[in-house]
Amino acid sequence: MNRRVRVIVTGIVQGVNFRHYTRMTAQGLRVNGWVRNLTNGAVEGCFEGAQEAVDALLEWCRSGPPSGRVDFVEVVEETFAGEFCGFIIIY
Repeated sequence: MNRRVRVIVTGIVQGVNFRHYTRMTAQGLRVNGWVRNLTNGAVEGCFEGAQEAVDALLEWCRSGPPSGRVDFVEVVEETFAGEFCGFIIIY
């Protein structure tokens, strides 16, 4: 079964390579989608893939990279669309 989620991650998540590590983790899990910084200091992402893989990426997001600190991860379920062919960082 496939899953798609939109996430907002808050805490110390900018300037700590959060996007880079998210992309590396997503690629390793074969999750497609994107991640970007928001102007309010949070990070937003959209993840699509096998349910177990998306679940694993969400679990990673709850801790983040070693130099960061995650305070909260908001997860919104969306309809799987299969629209991505890889995982990118949006600048």
